[in-house]
Amino acid sequence: MIRSPGFSRGTWRTLLILGRVSNLPTVWSNGLTGWVLGGGGDWDRFLALGLGLTALYLGGMYLNDAFDAQFDAQHRPERPIPRGAIGVTTVWKLGLGWLGTGLLILVLLGTKPALFAALLTVSILVYDAVHKMFAFSPVLMAACRLFVILLAASAGDDGVNGLSVWSALVLAAYVAGLSYIARGESMPTPLRHWPCLLLTAPLVLALIVNRGPYQPGGLLLGGILLVWMLRSLRPAFRAEHRNPGRSVAGLLAGICLVDLLAVGPQAPWLVPVFVGLFVLALLGQRFIPAT
Repeated sequence: MIRSPGFSRGTWRTLLILGRVSNLPTVWSNGLTGWVLGGGGDWDRFLALGLGLTALYLGGMYLNDAFDAQFDAQHRPERPIPRGAIGVTTVWKLGLGWLGTGLLILVLLGTKPALFAALLTVSILVYDAVHKMFAFSPVLMAACRLFVILLAASAGDDGVNGLSVWSALVLAAYVAGLSYIARGESMPTPLRHWPCLLLTAPLVLALIVNRGPYQPGGLLLGGILLVWMLRSLRPAFRAEHRNPGRSVAGLLAGICLVDLLAVGPQAPWLVPVFVGLFVLALLGQRFIPAT
């Protein structure tokens, strides 16, 4: 393949920053969680599911910057569009292209996955369009992650069941909590403590669900998640040198630990996979900003 002379290392980095690719391991983690809760099945279908979710995520992130071009020019001039690294028209085209590709792949998985893929796509577009305008926009971000879990479960052999629904709901609560905290990264609003309560939703579900032989594993994994959340929250709420962006990055990587808590006690053989995705998210944040 002939490489364009203008497609330099800087261009690649711009594309990676636009896609916030350091968060991709959390999307794969969500997909694996939903897939396992939905009964698993043919790994070729899981590969297609992963590719579709990856494309939808990248499309959503590109369109996020396209919609936010004017806001970022005032509040986040380091983003690729306002600093002139790429044109907004190009970002629109790339974002819509990724979104369309992801939707097409997921529609081919069947009627129910197609329905959830459509709901996820609409949620992504609505969030990107209005998230800077309304205080409830973190709920829309939470809906995106909820539909990722349900979409992945619907592609499994057993389909969507009660545990997958509850796991999707508590993940959505966690994402809503970190998204409310994230609003303080680029907007001059004081941080409130109540979103931290939303972060604890996965812990509550784990205490309810993990009974009998699953209880020790649930308590151990829940304790690990709790310690990570407390560690991540410190930079956002300390009196001096407040850094909500660092807290949000840690909580985003923690999505992998939320997923681990959802399936780890019942499927301990998957623990290394979720831990690997968690570490990959943290390593990715060293090179590509998570927000």
